[in-house]
Amino acid sequence: MAVETERTRPTGKVGIIVIGYNDARHIKNAVLSALHQGPAVAEVVVVDDASTDDTATVLADLARRHPTVRVVRRTVNSGGCGTPRNDGLREATTPYVMFLDSDDELPPGAVDALLAAAVRHDAPVVAGACLRRELPEMRDTPWQHALFRRTAVHDSPAEFPELVRDTLCVNKLYSRAFLSQHDVSFPEGAFRYEDFVFTARMLAASPRIALIPDTVYLWHVRRSAAHPSISLARSGVDNWLSRLQAHRTAVEVFELAGQKQMAHAARVKFLDHDLRMYVHELGTHDSRHHAEWWRLTREHLASFDESDLRAAEAPARWLARVVTGADRPRDLARLIGLGSRPARLLPPYACVNGRPVWASNLPEVVLDSIESEPLSRLPVSIDAEPHIWEWPGALHITVHELYGRLAAADPKTLDIELRRRNDGRLGLTHNNVLKRHQGPDGLTWTAKALLNGLDRLAGQHAHRLDVWDVWARVRCADGSSLYTCVRATGSGLRRTVIPGRRHGVTLVQPYATAGGSLSLRIAAGPGAAAVVVTRRLRRLMRRNAG
Repeated sequence: MAVETERTRPTGKVGIIVIGYNDARHIKNAVLSALHQGPAVAEVVVVDDASTDDTATVLADLARRHPTVRVVRRTVNSGGCGTPRNDGLREATTPYVMFLDSDDELPPGAVDALLAAAVRHDAPVVAGACLRRELPEMRDTPWQHALFRRTAVHDSPAEFPELVRDTLCVNKLYSRAFLSQHDVSFPEGAFRYEDFVFTARMLAASPRIALIPDTVYLWHVRRSAAHPSISLARSGVDNWLSRLQAHRTAVEVFELAGQKQMAHAARVKFLDHDLRMYVHELGTHDSRHHAEWWRLTREHLASFDESDLRAAEAPARWLARVVTGADRPRDLARLIGLGSRPARLLPPYACVNGRPVWASNLPEVVLDSIESEPLSRLPVSIDAEPHIWEWPGALHITVHELYGRLAAADPKTLDIELRRRNDGRLGLTHNNVLKRHQGPDGLTWTAKALLNGLDRLAGQHAHRLDVWDVWARVRCADGSSLYTCVRATGSGLRRTVIPGRRHGVTLVQPYATAGGSLSLRIAAGPGAAAVVVTRRLRRLMRRNAG
């Protein structure tokens, strides 16, 4: 593969490798965020993976203006992210390197924080916190935040196997000599989820690794993009197959290195994270997808043993046992509920020989830990049927019993909370007394939660659309409580215009998320309906174009 390069001599210690393909719209901001890191950055190596848009022009202009920018132009597109990153590694000349994607950015001070930790702790690898930012909503979600609460140094990843949960390659600073010495590189070509394998190879080489709580990477998620990133392009079963292949390869890396504990941790991570995430989205696919997904997943899970299952969280463990215990898709609505976060277990609730099981015709899937987990961690199901057209609007709530655990705790009240999805801000809270009912389908508790004040959630900006997630907190007589999102049920999932003092009218649209949870879209003013209709038309056009 022929490449053209423009070289400059570095004076600092860190080289930032930026990769991009047909991303002229964003790559300039990515490169500038690298340049703005300061004198610690000696070079920014940008690999253009044979773009056919204006990317080359944008990069040529940046290289003319900034001597530290070097452009590597591939003449043939690689089909993935691994090859251009490897090209960048070969071109880099600095003691340390890090990676940056063309549609992401580095926050100010990221390189200084990583480099200071590398020097202070004599660590060839330093990892920092990453924010997953939904755009254009600007909603931030910390990536694997439990790993980055405080500074920590591990002489070897084997001391802290949970490191396998951070599969990103971009939130880390690496000693280039360490990567070269241990032949750590990315899979070449059209290999999806290449960072799974790169990270496994890095961890299998047993570096001294430091973790810092500083935010060092901004991972931009653009779900509305015409060409979504690999991690977001999950409409076909091929994406799941690619993820299985990447996970299988990563586990093999650990096993070949004799690191059985790390291989075990990688399998547990797959159950807790990957499996639940894709199960959560099964409701958006058709029956052919379900059948193929089920077959592939059963084959993959055949390599897992009982110790892997027992180490995973209960919802993931139950999911895996249902899939391996049935030769074709079944109980998808219940599985999707378990894949949600927090998990919910929908009825019916079967028992065999006094033990909770998934179903009477699948008694081998025992719902272990139901009887021992604290109430706050149980996958209790709470249904909410919206009646927004009533005045005032209301939610008809049903709390389902779960193998006697709620009855023993004696639920008394239920608080309904509306939280804005962008920032988690609490909007409305309504307290309700629960009524106990014993019916043919079992024991339940019900309440009618009024939603007066929805017009106040529309904010100050007319036509602006906000999404509010509906959560419930159940308080019991024994002092225990549980907090979970509610499930959308009934026929009330339709747009409703309600009167209000602040904006005249407010548009409220209850809807079910991919995992079945209830959320409300709320917009103010007479033009709100036009905004919502326009957005819906755009989504339909993108769907038809795809």
